[in-house]
Amino acid sequence: MPQTSDNGLVHLVSHHSFAETMARLMSILEAKALSVAAIVDHSGDAAKVGLSMPPTKLVIFQNPKAGTPLMLAAPSIAIDLPLKVLLSEGDDSKVWVTYNSPEYLQARHNFPPDLLKNIAAIKAICEETVR
Repeated sequence: MPQTSDNGLVHLVSHHSFAETMARLMSILEAKALSVAAIVDHSGDAAKVGLSMPPTKLVIFQNPKAGTPLMLAAPSIAIDLPLKVLLSEGDDSKVWVTYNSPEYLQARHNFPPDLLKNIAAIKAICEETVR
């Protein structure tokens, strides 16, 4: 069951290890022909400076065909695009997949409701990742 917070974040618990969850997400993005703009390896970067943290990666991906109309309608959404998925492992070894709710982004940037479909796929992508 997803947990949604007041700040628009949706948190899903994965049924897989961190590595498998990451592999599943990457496979789904590739199958949907979405371009991965960057992967920020927070835990890897922490290790480089002698700090330790559980596995944590931010995957930033895009589809300019979907995002451009949103930015034309509401330029401020560029601060939240490309879309992002955070994978993190808690102290209890649960793997979490977190993303911004498309409805939250629509309310935050006030773009026309008919453009919500342009970013709605993030929900299905994340739900498939954790299954």
